[in-house]
Amino acid sequence: MGKQTLNPSGHFLGIDIGNTHTVIGYFADNSLKTTWRIHTDPGATGDELFSILCPLMARHESTIDDMDAIMASSVVPPATEAWSELARSCKGPVFVNTHDLALKLVKIRYPRPHEVGTDRLLNSLAAFRKFKMACIVVDYGTATTFDCISPSGEYLGGTIAPGILLAAKSLFTGTSKLPMVKFPRERIGPLGKTTESAIQAGLLYGFSGLTDNIIENLVKNFEARPLVISTGGLSSVLYPYCSTIDRLEPNLTMEAIGHCYNYFVREGGKT
Repeated sequence: MGKQTLNPSGHFLGIDIGNTHTVIGYFADNSLKTTWRIHTDPGATGDELFSILCPLMARHESTIDDMDAIMASSVVPPATEAWSELARSCKGPVFVNTHDLALKLVKIRYPRPHEVGTDRLLNSLAAFRKFKMACIVVDYGTATTFDCISPSGEYLGGTIAPGILLAAKSLFTGTSKLPMVKFPRERIGPLGKTTESAIQAGLLYGFSGLTDNIIENLVKNFEARPLVISTGGLSSVLYPYCSTIDRLEPNLTMEAIGHCYNYFVREGGKT
């Protein structure tokens, strides 16, 4: 049972549930204090999430019952239900799925607005609120998404491509001898001298080339060149390889969840 009165400068959790990872944002005094990244498990229960979350929050001398809300963005419905179950089992937070809020906060120039993923709408919301200009947001997750925002903040549509981690896993599971690789934080050259470094180079230079080519073609839909922003779990890895990206904003989705909380409070707890 959630709190009846929400604090405009309250404590809340932002939950960005992706197909591979879930990012948990801890907000206090309406500011993002820290984030944690865990594996997304569609079969997890609310009790299991509770056991993961409690020690993380203890680092900040806080508990789940101290939270005013759990604000979730999700592309994995079973995982969404587990977080909702967690909120219902606690006396503190109200659970809010941010999709309906995002539909209200973003102007969508799209034939079927409800088909647009919450994460894509939230990225668009945060990008325009932050920079107040036309933008393209590239989000490196399980899928690589490209989303276009007009100079007046309208969501225009975009492009969806496979994610770099999905490609790495496909090479590993679809072949007999190719290993699963990790991505080096330092920049590497395109000429691999081992099987591992050859795969790393292929993925990093291949996906940066994919990024630059798609951006160059999307830019043609704007009268003036938009600001190009990258976000997502692997954005910092690919950023040095891309020539078309202007800004690295790894917490863009969390910033948008913060905007959704403020709107939710202003509306008196209504979605």
